[in-house]
Amino acid sequence: MTKIALLGAGGKMGVRLATNLKNSAFSVDHVEVSEEGRERLKTSTGAECVSLDDALHGAAVVVMAVPDALIGKIAQEIVPLVESGTALIVLDAAAPHAGQLPDRDDISYFVTHPCHPPIFNDEVDSDAKRDFFGGVKAKQSIVCALMQGPEEHYALCNEVAKTIYGPVIRSHRCTVEQIAIMEPAMSETVGATMCLALREATDEAIRRGVPRDAAFDFMLGHLTIELAIAFEVFPEGRFSDGALHAIKEARPMIFREGWLDRVFSEEAVMKSVKDICKTAA
Repeated sequence: MTKIALLGAGGKMGVRLATNLKNSAFSVDHVEVSEEGRERLKTSTGAECVSLDDALHGAAVVVMAVPDALIGKIAQEIVPLVESGTALIVLDAAAPHAGQLPDRDDISYFVTHPCHPPIFNDEVDSDAKRDFFGGVKAKQSIVCALMQGPEEHYALCNEVAKTIYGPVIRSHRCTVEQIAIMEPAMSETVGATMCLALREATDEAIRRGVPRDAAFDFMLGHLTIELAIAFEVFPEGRFSDGALHAIKEARPMIFREGWLDRVFSEEAVMKSVKDICKTAA
């Protein structure tokens, strides 16, 4: 069996991954530095932890389930220790894109990240419907990039990624830069910010006297049809003339001209990933 060393196995993300790897085609050595994390891992999966040296010995793949702010530091410590031909999997593009992975030509670097379960899906199981993060019951797609290394390592690491994030709908091959554009720029800088703005607008309607449940039902219901139209999930759907007029009037009031270039420029994306590596925990 292909051996995986799972670093940070007792963290929130690490336990998710360890659970999905438990009955997989891979053998796994778990590494966790905190006693609390080791206890959490054992309670959740029954797995025991081993030393870092034991885990790295003979590992074909090393999965770093650690916070972005620690990836560079930990990579500097472990990369000199891994065997030639090892593949190192990082779960976010921030540190790799920011240049925090050490130079070593005889190992592979692979980046993968979940897309999370889509808004429009075919889930019927109640648990799957409530699996908003993914990787438990709900299906999701993933993105993957081989930063360096032989092509056969893409196939190997892609199988690992589909296992740790399963059940997986599609695995999209991208570059590290493209993943960094999608997160943080597209999904967090824009997506998360707009989600909070939608909540603020809903709260403002409530402050002005709209019943809370009515405001929530109205906003979330309208978002379903509006997103379906905007993302062509409902291709026959159209915004009404009134909605189009409201959009035309609102855009210059809400958005500053040139906002896309400011968010998605190469410099802005790089600054964002470097900030994430400094502050994420």
